[in-house]
Amino acid sequence: MSPEARTALLRRRAFLKGAGRGLGAAALASLLTRGLAAAPGTLSPTHHPARAKRVIWLTMAGGPSQLELFDHKPKLAEMHDQGMPESFTKGQQLAQLQGQKLLCQGPQFKFTRYGRAGMEMSELLPHIGSVCDDICLVRSMTTDAINHDPAHMFMNTGSQIAGRPSMGSWVTYGLGTEAEDLPGFVVLTSTGKGRSPQPIAARQWSSGFLPSRHQGVQLRSSGDPVLYLGSPAGVSREAQGADVAAVNALNRRRAGEVDDPEIATRIAQYEMAFRMQASVPDLMDVRGEDPRTLELYGCQPGDGSFASNCVLARRLAQRGVRFIQLYHRDWDHHSLLKEELPLRAKEVDRACMALITDLKRLGMFEDTLIVWTGEFGRTPMKQGNKGPVGRDHHNKAMSVWMAGAGLRRGFQTGATDELGYAAVDNVCTVHDLHATMLHLLGVDHERFTFKFQGLDAKLTGVEPSRVLKELIA
Repeated sequence: MSPEARTALLRRRAFLKGAGRGLGAAALASLLTRGLAAAPGTLSPTHHPARAKRVIWLTMAGGPSQLELFDHKPKLAEMHDQGMPESFTKGQQLAQLQGQKLLCQGPQFKFTRYGRAGMEMSELLPHIGSVCDDICLVRSMTTDAINHDPAHMFMNTGSQIAGRPSMGSWVTYGLGTEAEDLPGFVVLTSTGKGRSPQPIAARQWSSGFLPSRHQGVQLRSSGDPVLYLGSPAGVSREAQGADVAAVNALNRRRAGEVDDPEIATRIAQYEMAFRMQASVPDLMDVRGEDPRTLELYGCQPGDGSFASNCVLARRLAQRGVRFIQLYHRDWDHHSLLKEELPLRAKEVDRACMALITDLKRLGMFEDTLIVWTGEFGRTPMKQGNKGPVGRDHHNKAMSVWMAGAGLRRGFQTGATDELGYAAVDNVCTVHDLHATMLHLLGVDHERFTFKFQGLDAKLTGVEPSRVLKELIA
């Protein structure tokens, strides 16, 4: 080592030692008392008054079958096991059914009318049906992607190409967060029992080309909620805080020299991690919840279920987290549709109802946007001719529902053709969905951009998209 390098090292060690004493103690006090809400998003004020303060996005990963859940097709039932008319499918993109004989498959479960509006839903969803007068159902959603990973990318980021910012990252970049000791964008995952579902990649909640502090943070719903968050054995909270303060002092000095925005991100993330050491265990401890609330959701605290995650989503929302995304996996029913779909529906049905009911009880429903969707729909053609059959991926028709945040209640819109193959009335795209979500948050999707590779990139891309104003009260 050269004399110059040795001198620099000694200076660094001396600085760290001193920071751990004087500066560290002062900075620790600051970390313990100063909130992070003082760092708002880039849009202040918003483009127009917001109807929603936060988003809870319920993602049914794998592609739930709208034809068994939300889109009743009596004509499809009449044509069960008959050939699918070529006029519907000729020249169309299919996933795994390409080149095969296409047979119609009628709905596998009965539909029932719920609520004052007589909204038709599956008998598999009685609890969601019981609150249908609070939801807004769209039966004419479409997407560009037909396979899982690109479809998840498209639903989350508006692009099938990896590397774009996710919806949650865009929202926290623009609006910031009201949470003082938690990330602004939190992800929770759960898995259906009995099968091996499709994987979910962390790039689905990536910040892409936005500053990395806006990426989603996954909290595990069982076990340690965040890996490596705790202090090592023998390290006190005071000592840990002093270390964070010392490292951040060095980072601030370096940031002043090179003006690298990622250094500012590192500073914020060190401080956030330190705060989360205290806030996350308290968040996950639901022993203080009213037993009647847990009974409403139908869960055991910390059991890792979708219902348990819905309780955590409500608690996160109460603490000011801006964007909360839940993934429930195992909706990919190429086979065993009749056997497995009731299990998945049962795992989410009651909890979705409970989330709406709970938010209304707390006075949070009117400013919380709830979105329920998969990454694509399923075909009206059956997959498999023997044994337990299913449905293939489908991008020309899917159903989604939303609730809260100034949306029309008990409202249904859009329609597919008589066999449920393609959306034909009030056709909606994923970009339309994103534009509408941003609008409810007070953001004009056309004016909300980020300079990237010389272009003004935006969540809704370059293709024409519209706010679905017919959904808004």
